[in-house]
Amino acid sequence: MQSLSTKHLLGIKDLTANDIQLILETAKEFKEVINRPIKKVPSLRDVTIANVFFENSTRTRLSFELAEKRLSADVVNFSASGSSVKKGETLLDTVNNILAMKVDMIVMRHSSPGAPHYLSKRIKANIVNAGDGTHEHPTQALLDSFSMQEKLGDLAGKKIAIIGDILHSRVALSNIFCLQKLGAEITICGPNTLLPKYIGEIGVRISHSVKETLQWCDVANVLRIQLERQQIKYFPSLREYSLYFGINKQMLDELDKEIVLMHPGPINRGVELSSDAADSHHSIILDQVENGVAVRMAVLYLLSQQI
Repeated sequence: MQSLSTKHLLGIKDLTANDIQLILETAKEFKEVINRPIKKVPSLRDVTIANVFFENSTRTRLSFELAEKRLSADVVNFSASGSSVKKGETLLDTVNNILAMKVDMIVMRHSSPGAPHYLSKRIKANIVNAGDGTHEHPTQALLDSFSMQEKLGDLAGKKIAIIGDILHSRVALSNIFCLQKLGAEITICGPNTLLPKYIGEIGVRISHSVKETLQWCDVANVLRIQLERQQIKYFPSLREYSLYFGINKQMLDELDKEIVLMHPGPINRGVELSSDAADSHHSIILDQVENGVAVRMAVLYLLSQQI
């Protein structure tokens, strides 16, 4: 069996194109598993995984936990709120205390960019980055690419638009790296204030017109306005943002072609997407959620080969 070129999943930037294809191919097999009457396999029966989340999360945490249980792993959940972190314990001490309980793998979300990379150099356990600050969210990018492949087939030459708050998004960067390695063309679209200063230098097109971007693309991956990460005002109001950069079903229906609509969640309905667009036949948002479990099963299974 093929194996990944790395013992950690810290970011898409560290994966080869072959690694990505291996994960996506393995995810296809696990998607069949989770749609069977008996949804569990014994693949990780002797493996203990700790979900260490220093930031709030619903979808990602539940998705990882379900993936781990589908693989028959033993699961430990850690939340920073109510833990010794609040008493001043360091990140490394916290994780080492968890590892002392004979944990094999760490799934970690942290508000500081690079936190999983820091840990990977100091502990022996495999680490899966479940999101580090505004840096990367690799499993989200993998499940997005998997979902696109289900709808469009090979992504080489396909036109993918990433629309919204690129500046504060960890999903955007991981998606760009992943899609580029799969051969797709990428346009990012949003107000100037929500685009990173040097984003054009990594080989993406830049647009400030949602209508033109929708007409150009095969897939529109719409990102949430991350108000909790914004320390200053980047646009006058949510109403004005929605007016210029929001997407509704009428806009989709007026296109002269069918496109696929995606969103990593949670959706600010009425801001970046109207309800009629989010719930339309264009949308594969719930497919993304289902595929997230299969993709995370694939990642955990492939990394477990290197324990």
